[in-house]
Amino acid sequence: MYKFEPNDILFNRIETHPRVKFVLHTSSVIYNDKVNECGITDGEISLGELSTLKGAGADVYQFITKGSSRIGWKTVGLSAFNNTYDFGDIMSSSLPMTSSIQNQYFYEDSTRLHVDALENISNGYKVLSNHYAFDSSLGDKGTQELRLFSFPSIFYGSNIVKGTVNLDFYVTGSLIGRLQDKDRNGNLIQTAPSGSTGSGSVGGVVYYNEGFILLTGSWDITTAHIEEYINGAPEQAPRWIDFGATGSSPTATVSSSYEMEMSGTQYVPVITMLAHADKADLNHSNNPTYIKYGQTSTISNPYNANTGSLGYYEKDDIKIKNVAKYPYNNDTGSFKKETYISKIGIYDDDKNLIGIAKLATPVRKRENDQFTFKLKMDI
Repeated sequence: MYKFEPNDILFNRIETHPRVKFVLHTSSVIYNDKVNECGITDGEISLGELSTLKGAGADVYQFITKGSSRIGWKTVGLSAFNNTYDFGDIMSSSLPMTSSIQNQYFYEDSTRLHVDALENISNGYKVLSNHYAFDSSLGDKGTQELRLFSFPSIFYGSNIVKGTVNLDFYVTGSLIGRLQDKDRNGNLIQTAPSGSTGSGSVGGVVYYNEGFILLTGSWDITTAHIEEYINGAPEQAPRWIDFGATGSSPTATVSSSYEMEMSGTQYVPVITMLAHADKADLNHSNNPTYIKYGQTSTISNPYNANTGSLGYYEKDDIKIKNVAKYPYNNDTGSFKKETYISKIGIYDDDKNLIGIAKLATPVRKRENDQFTFKLKMDI
C-alpha cells in the first residue's frame, strides 16, 4: 500500500459545452430526444436523482428506516407512524423536485412581471445590440406583444454559449423559419428559408448569462398556413411570437412544431491522481495462479502453510511460476519475476477501500519496469 504524495494529487476543472435540444409539439416537450425516460418527463428533469434506472425498471427514491430516533417524513402523521410502521420498516418518499422550461406569451399591454424584471438586465446588454433596449424605437418590451422562454440553469450550466442558439419553426414537418444568433451578439436573425418573408430580420434576443430567450418578431413567416396559435384568438399565419404556442387545447396546433437547440457551459471539477509503480516494486502477487502448478497446495492454502496454536508457518520452497518466454520453441527463459497489473485500489486514511480503477488491458510489470498510472475522477 502506497501513499499519494502532495504532487501526486491535482485538482482542476474541465470546461464542457454540451448541446441541448428541445422539441415542442402541442403540450409535450421532448428534451434531447428522450421521451419519459431517465427521470425526464415532458421536458422536466429530476433535481434529486433519476426517477428510473434505465433498463432496470427499479425506482430510485428517498427513504427513512423507522428506528428509536422516531424520525419520519413530514407527510406521515403520528398515528400512521405509530400504528402502520414497525421498527425496522422503510418509509419511502418520492423525489418531487423537478425543473423544466417555461413558455409565457404576453399580449399587447398585458401585465408582465417577469418581463419587467428584465428591464435593467436588458439595458445592460445594449453594449451587444440595441435590440436589447427595454424601450426604444425598436419596440417597448413593457407593452408590446411578445413571448418569453425561461431555461433553468440545470439545462445550460453557467451560461449559454454565444452563436449556438437555433430556433426552427415547422408546419406539417416542413421548415418555414429559422432564427440564429449567428453574429454572437444576442440578436436572433431569421436565416432560413433563404429569401423568405422576414429573412435577415431580428426576431428576438438571447440573455446568455440568465437563460432567457425573448421573441418579439411579429411578421407573418408564411401566408400559406393559418392555425389557432393564441388561446381564443382567430386562426392566423404563424409569427415568431407564436413559436411554442399550443392554442386553446393540446390539439390546437397539431400542424405546427418547434425545435430549440443551444450549447451550455458546464464546469466539471476533476481530481487527478498519479499512482506509481517503481522499479523492483509490485513484482510479487498473492494470487494462487502466481505459484507453479502442481505443488502441494490448495486454492484456500496456496502456500501450503501450517497453522497451529504456536504460530503460522509458510513453506519456504514454494516455486513461483516462470512466465518469461524465450525466442525458441518449447523453452523458457531465465526466471524473472513478472506480474500483471489489472486494478488499482484507492483507500482513505482509515484504509477503507473507496474506489477501484480497472485497466482495459492488464499491464505486464517486470522488475526493471517503471510505470505511472494517471487516474481521473469527476467530483
